[in-house]
Amino acid sequence: MTQRGRAASRSTAAPRSGERRAAERPRGDLTARRARLRAVIEPVVTAAGYDLEDVSVSRAGRRHVVRIIVDGDSGINLDAVADISRAISAALDLAEESGGDLVAGEYQLEVSSPGVDRPLTLPRHWRRNVGRLVKVTATGAGQPAPEQRSPEAASESRRSAERQITGRVVAADDEWVRFDLDGRTTEWAYADLGPGRVQVEFSRLEEVADEDLAEFDDDQDDEDDEDDDQPETLAGNLPETDDTDDEDVEGEER
Repeated sequence: MTQRGRAASRSTAAPRSGERRAAERPRGDLTARRARLRAVIEPVVTAAGYDLEDVSVSRAGRRHVVRIIVDGDSGINLDAVADISRAISAALDLAEESGGDLVAGEYQLEVSSPGVDRPLTLPRHWRRNVGRLVKVTATGAGQPAPEQRSPEAASESRRSAERQITGRVVAADDEWVRFDLDGRTTEWAYADLGPGRVQVEFSRLEEVADEDLAEFDDDQDDEDDEDDDQPETLAGNLPETDDTDDEDVEGEER
C-alpha cells in the first residue's frame, strides 16, 4: 500500500450568504463522487495493464481517504503499486485543475492490492484463485464435469435449493466455475453463485514453509561443499620455515 496526501487550498475570506447556504447543504452524492473518481482513475490503471477493482471514499477525522484497489492476472508487486499510485495522483491533480475538486477538502490517497478476505464476484476473481479453497453459497446441486453429466443430474441440479459449499477451485472461465468437492468435480454458473470467500489453509502454509526451509538447507549444503573444495590458505596450516637454517647458510657463504 502506498499513500499520498493533498491539502486543498482554502480561502480566509468570510463566505457570502449564498455560499453559506451551499456549504450547509450536503457535500454531494457519494456515489456520484466515486463515479467521477473512477472515470479519472480507471484509464490510468488500465493503461498500466491492471484492473481497477474498487474505489472508495471515507472520512478520517477532518480529511477524506480515497482507497484504490488494483489487481492483475499475475498479481501486482509493490513497485507496480508505487508506479500506479504516482500516475493516479498526477491524473487527479490534472483533473482538479481543469474541472474543480474531485474530493472536497484535504484527502489521502491509498493504493493497494486485494486481500484474501476480498469476495470473489467476477469471473476474473475466480480465475485468479484457481487452486484455492473457497466457501460460497450456491443455488442448485451444480453440474458434474462435462464428461460425467447426465439428464438425471441436470434435473437434480434444478430442483436443489441454496446451500453452502466449500471446495477447491480447479478451473474457471467466463461462464462456469469448476470445484473439487471431496474428489467429485462439479460446476456452477456464475448466476448460481454468491460472493466467494477464500479460506486460509494453515496446513498449506506449513507445507510452503517446509519447502522454503528445505531449499535454504540445500543452498547451505552447496556453500559448504564449495568451501570444502577450496585449498587451505590459513596461516596456521602453512608449513613452518626454518629461519635458523637459512641464517647458518648465509654465515657459511660469508
